[in-house]
Amino acid sequence: MHEPILSIRGLTKTYRGGTRALDAVDLDIRKGEIFALLGPNGAGKTTLIGAVCGLVRPTGGTITAFGHDLARDWRSARARIGLVPQELATDMFETVWRAVAYSQGLFGKPHDPARLEDILRSLSLWDKKDAQIRALSGGMKRRVLIAKALAHEPELLFLDEPTAGVDVELRKDMWRQIAGLKERGVTIILTTHYIEEAEEMADRVGIIRGGRILMVDDKDAMMERLGTTEAVIALAAPLGALPPEIAAFPVELGEGGARLVYRGGSGEGGGRAEVASLTQALTRAGVGYTSIDIHDSSLEDIFVGLLGEREAA
Repeated sequence: MHEPILSIRGLTKTYRGGTRALDAVDLDIRKGEIFALLGPNGAGKTTLIGAVCGLVRPTGGTITAFGHDLARDWRSARARIGLVPQELATDMFETVWRAVAYSQGLFGKPHDPARLEDILRSLSLWDKKDAQIRALSGGMKRRVLIAKALAHEPELLFLDEPTAGVDVELRKDMWRQIAGLKERGVTIILTTHYIEEAEEMADRVGIIRGGRILMVDDKDAMMERLGTTEAVIALAAPLGALPPEIAAFPVELGEGGARLVYRGGSGEGGGRAEVASLTQALTRAGVGYTSIDIHDSSLEDIFVGLLGEREAA
């Protein structure tokens, strides 16, 4: 196992007044992965990013990036880290080219017009290079943020809600851009409340709530382990009670006996295989049905279910 590109241990942040934004967070990020950090508003996502990027001073814990302890050797590591914040913090009267060129020089990189042109072209900003930022659409301004973050060629890139407030078409375009960055070897950590974003792009997913990491796992493993299958079977004639061979499955009758609802299985394969066995059992028991509607749980179902369980605990 390679040493993680970023290692966080016991990270705590308590603001004046006693609000604990981060509560003993442990997290390792692997080189070359896309890691999605999911959580409701106020969960601590932005504070965590701020702590790594030097915008928030932690109350306790350690952050090691590229083998450097950020508390002792911040400058060496920070030049290799890029941040795309939620808010546009730049001079609105500046041109796109000047804003991105400034970011390139900020971390000691020599001015490299060819590199800037590559970045702007890859983000469909080249024809806007001489436009003032204030004249751009919201989606284009978001692209400028990404261009500024890429200007010094970071190896670790934080994207804080990268597609918040942009339309679906632009969001999918941004996903393509982010996938392209991964192909170039950039390690990416993104926070998002669009769970489909994590489902589409992430290799691993972490769920944070109340400043604590509830779970970290490979996305596919999480969906396999926590996923369930739901099948709604419309019966040809209502049943007053379930035959014993049907009652052995995780099912219940609904709509006055006219509907059979199955909830079970772990992950896509297991649940669907059991539904197939259930339909065979119905046929053997002489129970007719007219339709089956099958739904495998999404990452969103898992996320909502997990947060709900913690709420009830």
